Amino acid sequence: MGLVERHGNTADLTHWQGRIPVNYTYTTGRAGELFFKGMLKGEFVATKCPSCGVVYLPPRIYCERCFERLEDNYEKVAPQGEIVTFTVCYRKMDGSRSDEPVIAGMVRIGETDGGLVHCLGEVTPEDVYIGMPVEAVFRPKKQRKGSILDIKYFRPREEGRPK
Repeated sequence: MGLVERHGNTADLTHWQGRIPVNYTYTTGRAGELFFKGMLKGEFVATKCPSCGVVYLPPRIYCERCFERLEDNYEKVAPQGEIVTFTVCYRKMDGSRSDEPVIAGMVRIGETDGGLVHCLGEVTPEDVYIGMPVEAVFRPKKQRKGSILDIKYFRPREEGRPK
């Protein structure tokens, strides 16, 4: 039945009971692929809108504000930023109790209009604060796979370290 066809008799309609197998492949898209290739090198890639000046990290193909095409406006961004918000977790991903607290934070990267949610390291829950300058700590090159997990954690930069 096409989209414009209508049924006059609802008895003609049927349903499917059971499971429908669906095979799919998730892709990150062109901008996401470039972002994760940058991660392999230990760098962050963003896109800047030439019309309204918004800098997206992770990068986008089109500007979400003015719909300008961004695909040719990639730029490297230093892998550092500041804590926008954070939380301290006492449970592991499987729900079991964690022996050590895990600090997760939203990190605004440099002068971009975006950021990343990731773990914080080399800092205690008592010492982390909103506005704390941080930098990404990448896994050794041989261990990187082109994913967000190539970042081990964000740690305080020298000017943000507790005395």
